Amino acid sequence: MSREAFEELVGEALDRIPPELTRLMDNVAVFVEDEPPAGEPELLGLYEGTPLTERGEWYAGVLPDRITIYRGPTLRMCDNREDVVAETEVTVVHEIAHHFGIDDERLHALGYG
Repeated sequence: MSREAFEELVGEALDRIPPELTRLMDNVAVFVEDEPPAGEPELLGLYEGTPLTERGEWYAGVLPDRITIYRGPTLRMCDNREDVVAETEVTVVHEIAHHFGIDDERLHALGYG
């Protein structure tokens, strides 16, 4: 799958996030990269930033949080396009949940592991 097609899937996954949640998202940008950082070859997505639940009065004038979705590992683990679509959606929801302060343990319990 081309990078452009994968970026479209990430965009479609973002479009499926309910508007009542996207309105609450603040100071966050989503990126697609081909490969994760060295040493983490199976990483599908990464949230870097300060979750909404940890922001206080001090939080102002900072760079946006960053959500990165990794194309290479996703394509390697999936057998077909339908699997890529499903895994991309799960990964996008997982990383957005981190923006809302939801940890991995809770996400795994909800099926977004």
